[in-house]
Amino acid sequence: MNEEQTFHVKHSKQPAQPALAHLADELDALARAGLRRTRKEPPADGSVSFCSNDYLGLASRPVPGRAPAGSGASRLVDGERAEHRQLERAMAAWLEVDDALLFTSGYAANVGVVSALASADDLIVSDALNHASLIDGARLSRASVDVVAHCDVDAVERALAERGRAHRRRWVVTESYFSMDADGPDLRALRNACNRYDAGLVVDEAHALGVLGPGGRGLAIEAGVRPDVTVGTFGKSFGAGGAFVAGASTLIDWLWNRARSFVFSTGLSPAVAAAALANLIEVQANPDLQARALANTARLREGFAAAGFPALGFGPILPVVLGDPVRAVAMATALTAAGIPVQAIRPPSVAPGTSRLRFTASAAQSPADVERAIAAVAALGRLPREA
Repeated sequence: MNEEQTFHVKHSKQPAQPALAHLADELDALARAGLRRTRKEPPADGSVSFCSNDYLGLASRPVPGRAPAGSGASRLVDGERAEHRQLERAMAAWLEVDDALLFTSGYAANVGVVSALASADDLIVSDALNHASLIDGARLSRASVDVVAHCDVDAVERALAERGRAHRRRWVVTESYFSMDADGPDLRALRNACNRYDAGLVVDEAHALGVLGPGGRGLAIEAGVRPDVTVGTFGKSFGAGGAFVAGASTLIDWLWNRARSFVFSTGLSPAVAAAALANLIEVQANPDLQARALANTARLREGFAAAGFPALGFGPILPVVLGDPVRAVAMATALTAAGIPVQAIRPPSVAPGTSRLRFTASAAQSPADVERAIAAVAALGRLPREA
């Protein structure tokens, strides 16, 4: 029985305090339902990850130069460094917007931007599958939130028409490429709806930038759409860490003053910013990275379908829905043992009954790696379904 299937919680060396005594029983209950998460060992030598968000294979590049490790303070206090502005200006130029602002993580960026823009008098129309960071940002804003069916533009328009006029401002919040279903909304139709009802469009491009769209510049640019707010991260295709919000200079000035997750956080590590800038330059200079990632995507989708495990959606995220969380964990364990690390995704990350294996394609995977992954997935069909 592997660690994910172990139903007994290890005893702590420190006696549980009364306020925490119930947690052991609740962890046991999670384990019995196949939903308990545990720490993972680093991948074994010779394994090739098929669950990382490192779509272009840049995360293993060494950090360039001699940028300092830390900023020392919030950028509003004493944490402003040259590396920050260099990266912000480069990203803004690439996306053809006025400016950008760095955050320490994608979570911090989404929480910060949504809660800084919306207020109690506003309406947020939010896709049902939006990331937790967007949901939490909406909650912190105290705005009225209308959660609409996933990628349903008609539902967005109805919400704006029926409820929007009763609010001071309206915001439509979505992702361009959803990381659990590998799909995305009609961004052109969303932009048109926002224009009709005087609503702002906030688009999280975290999983699209670098690998999808012309030159990897994302799905909004592919659709010919300019969001009012674009959010992206450097921890995925750009192989570093941190995140950014991009848009008009007025937006960036407002966030500098009012985004609490920016104002009250130590500035992003200059060394990380330097690494992200170097990788952004590499993405622009080497379109073969995007081409390799997409070629691997196409072959994996074809091979998985032929093996009887078709993946949802499009692009480099390949979700294979299995249903039962215990089965998903067993199959992920078998694949990892075969040198193909992959993650079992279970509730609450996805809806009950839709537990899945979430594969990702990367430019770092060789054709031989891809064929090995397809063969390993085909072998899953021989596992007992009650495993």
